[in-house]
Amino acid sequence: MLKFFDKLEDKVRGFLSHKPLLYALIGGASHVLFWRGVWHLADDYGMGSLTSLLIGAGALMVTGLIVASFIGDQIIISGIRHEKKVTEKTEAEVAQEAGTISTVHKELHKITERLEAIEKKLTKE
Repeated sequence: MLKFFDKLEDKVRGFLSHKPLLYALIGGASHVLFWRGVWHLADDYGMGSLTSLLIGAGALMVTGLIVASFIGDQIIISGIRHEKKVTEKTEAEVAQEAGTISTVHKELHKITERLEAIEKKLTKE
């Protein structure tokens, strides 16, 4: 059953990745509905506003998720590097980056093969 949902997730993400506005709308609505459920559950158990704030903030700080939740690692890294957001990049830019990564991967493989050959020579001597 987990494989089914994993494959379904891959297909849906693949489809929606080409439609960022639709992806954002579905994701936004889903987040709101999820947190609405959390909110109502807290209300059902009589949790007050201050208690909710303190428990939530404390849990986010202790788990290290406060920055990731509100900003995200990719946003911080792309800001430091002065990069465009992925949604602002054209398909050509993304394809170019993929090509560059592929080239680096091939070069790294060549270097690994050379190092292994050197190691073999050294162990024979």
